[in-house]
Amino acid sequence: MMKAIQTDINGTIEGFHIAEVKEPVVGNHQLKITVKAAGVNRADLLQRVGKYPPPPGTSLIMGLEVAGEVKEVGDGVDKFKMGDRVMALLAGGGYAEYAVVDQGSVMPIPNNMDYVDAGGIPEVFLTAFQAMFLHGKLEKGETVLIHAGASGVGTAAIQLAREAGATVIITAGTDEKISFCKELGADFGINYRTDNNFDELVKEFSNNQGTDLIIDFIGAGYMSRNIKALGIDGRIVMLAFLSGGVADGVDLAQILSKRITFMGSTLRSRSIEYKSNLTQRFQKSFLHLFEQHKLKPVIDSVYPWDKIGEAHQRMEQNLNIGKIILQLD
Repeated sequence: MMKAIQTDINGTIEGFHIAEVKEPVVGNHQLKITVKAAGVNRADLLQRVGKYPPPPGTSLIMGLEVAGEVKEVGDGVDKFKMGDRVMALLAGGGYAEYAVVDQGSVMPIPNNMDYVDAGGIPEVFLTAFQAMFLHGKLEKGETVLIHAGASGVGTAAIQLAREAGATVIITAGTDEKISFCKELGADFGINYRTDNNFDELVKEFSNNQGTDLIIDFIGAGYMSRNIKALGIDGRIVMLAFLSGGVADGVDLAQILSKRITFMGSTLRSRSIEYKSNLTQRFQKSFLHLFEQHKLKPVIDSVYPWDKIGEAHQRMEQNLNIGKIILQLD
């Protein structure tokens, strides 16, 4: 048995509690990790209220990324051994003492990094890497507009785009968040609360060329302005739809005239093989930059796991800049 964070059937913050549950069993090519830190993601908030159920056959426990120490290895594991410090991308199960994951979704923790910082890497950096480079085909010299720039994925995307030699535009809800994003490497920031015409500001900043790529979490409320902000052969990669999933009044003619490409992307439900390939590509391209201090996880706050309700509340109120981390005893 092990301890894990559970919630009541109504999914309320007040319903969070730590309970005894069955400890997961290691299978072929899997590791069991003693969890030291777990990242909090917006997907966890949605799962808590029943809007984002875990993929079939995966853990019902929340938590999509962890950092910790390898406790046990299954048959066929050849990349890690007991005692290794690792960080991992999960389909679920991170809010617990132990998590089991295929070795392909695991990365070594950089030597200069502690468990808390490592717990803020896997989900957001792999999501940003996938969205910008695998789907969005971002290249050196291009411009990317990253909505929710101060979010976990946003702060990761800014850094990766900067290292790739792209020009970075972000939107965020406060001047404080915009200033922080510029310190990370954003070239231009737009406060969506005071300037609701981000499409015009993007055009102005880009000398009327528009942006090459948009990473969007907002959905319906931004769809028309996203299309206007894009340049010729522009791409949009949609990761969420916080303002709704049905967009009215969209000018489809611009999609044709600009040759716009739309892509939707999720990561949690991808196959083990896909996640392994993604993880290895990221590790080869970018992981070494953490040790060189060119990339860093942005940690907003750290909560002991019995304060999980406060952690979720902070994210629900959009107060965080970067990652919220749970630290296990």
